[in-house]
Amino acid sequence: MYDVLLSWLDTAYIRHHTSLILYLSLIFALSCRGTMIVKTKKYALDQKTYINIALRQWVKDNWKWAFVPLALILLNVVLNLTNVYSNYWIYIVIVLLTILYVLFWAVQITGIAQMEQSKALFQKYVYEIDSRQILMRINAKEGGILKWNQIDSVIKDKDAYILFLDNAEAMANVKANWIARTVTKGLSKAQFLYLPFNIFTSDNDLRFTEALLKRKGLLPGSVPAETVK
Repeated sequence: MYDVLLSWLDTAYIRHHTSLILYLSLIFALSCRGTMIVKTKKYALDQKTYINIALRQWVKDNWKWAFVPLALILLNVVLNLTNVYSNYWIYIVIVLLTILYVLFWAVQITGIAQMEQSKALFQKYVYEIDSRQILMRINAKEGGILKWNQIDSVIKDKDAYILFLDNAEAMANVKANWIARTVTKGLSKAQFLYLPFNIFTSDNDLRFTEALLKRKGLLPGSVPAETVK
């Protein structure tokens, strides 16, 4: 349909000597048709919000490990009740180790927010979202590009979209011992974009973004999914 219309415009221009500016404007509008870009308000993620979300996700991903100390405590109860091995110090050790384990990860997450390398997480950005990428602008000259294949998963929270980044490629290129790799893997959900609903300038932009996330297969929904590019 566009080819026919463009051909008609060419003929009309030659025949009627339409203004060149008007002609080029129409060509440009037709060439851009179907490509929508959502541009948000400028927004900076604060450290408190970042730490709360990262801790919440860590708990969500690791809650099942709570059964390990629980099982050890129940086993010790059985040993005490059957007089196989009567003791009370094991309860204290299990509780202390559990607290230390949780504190270790809480310190790691809090530490990320304080690192010099993490400053980019808390910069003020304008997000430009389309079907190809997410452009993160600090100003007219500075910013970065995030491709859709760099996003691992998305959560729709009560007041924001949380886009978790895929660090598998970065992990593959990192040379480190198993401890460092374990810590890095445990903090995989600590790398994310936080897009509050109130930074979108209209309901249409919000609806388009949600439909796009569904098409990319990052949110559940009835919009046909497409391969993330």
